[in-house]
Amino acid sequence: MNLPSTLQHLGWQAFFQQQLTLPEFEHSIIARVTAHHRSGYELITLQGSCRLMASTTLPPITIGDWLLLDAGGGFVRLLTRKSLFKRKAAGSQLAEQLIAANVDTLIIVCSLNHDFNLSRIERFLTLAHDAGAEPLLVLTKMDLCADVDAFLRQVKQLDAMLMVEVVNALEASCSSTLQHWCKAGNTLAVVGSSGVGKSTLVNTLTGRGGQKTAAIRVDDSKGRHTTTGRSMHFIAGGAVVIDTPGMRELQLTDCDDGIRRAFADIDAIASQCRFSDCQHVAEPGCAVQQAITQGALAARRLTNYQKLNAEQARNAASLKQRRAHERKFSKMVKSVKSLKAKKFSD
Repeated sequence: MNLPSTLQHLGWQAFFQQQLTLPEFEHSIIARVTAHHRSGYELITLQGSCRLMASTTLPPITIGDWLLLDAGGGFVRLLTRKSLFKRKAAGSQLAEQLIAANVDTLIIVCSLNHDFNLSRIERFLTLAHDAGAEPLLVLTKMDLCADVDAFLRQVKQLDAMLMVEVVNALEASCSSTLQHWCKAGNTLAVVGSSGVGKSTLVNTLTGRGGQKTAAIRVDDSKGRHTTTGRSMHFIAGGAVVIDTPGMRELQLTDCDDGIRRAFADIDAIASQCRFSDCQHVAEPGCAVQQAITQGALAARRLTNYQKLNAEQARNAASLKQRRAHERKFSKMVKSVKSLKAKKFSD
């Protein structure tokens, strides 16, 4: 790939510049993480690409992070993040997984077919709000949809202010439609389930065919994984785009604020409930249940709101318990080492 010629074309902004002293800016190498592998990290700088080997001494690092390196390419420090996307690791693993950092706009891709799912869109909106990024919903495959307006009406019921674009990701006009979000210095991340056209969208925005694409099944519109890892790409106008694999499992953790923002309408209605601790199930004077009865709120939306709240609380509690156990174990190890050192010194 052609290397960006300025830091801004790597996604550099004043937010990061303000974290550097003058000597650091003049004598350190500024690098951005473009990929994460088990053995280490791929980085890009104005001098070219390089690698940073994985080490237990490094802080948690993910794609999109900004690092300072010394003249020899050694790690100096991780810059404070502007935003951070994370989730509970997939499966039974009790750990938090970092997805991407320093993203300005989260492009939530959903196709206008069987894949269209309001509850999944709400989950991604929660993720965006919690991370501190601007959500943009991109509805793809408009050329295969007979009634686009019907889908748009459903989306607007989630949030009347939600930014939505409808595109055919295969057409070059898609780039001009999304031009507002592709300004120099901006970093975008593309998320969505398999088969919705994420990689096709990235190929169109970058003007290259670097990302693999595959056809979906006709009977249920299900897609196959063609993107196997997160990757960073550079748009001619100066923006950066991060492609992510289709997420079969996106378990939320510790994201109270993200849920409140994604379901601001429910929070507003709930403020009118008779009881401040109303669970919106069968309590008398529940304004939320009344709104559902009157057709002002979809029952599905309340169900998903309650599901996401329970999920993130459960995962946050489990992770907190694990961290406490790890701190206790670490403290015990240090104590044993200290006793051994004292014994040998005696």
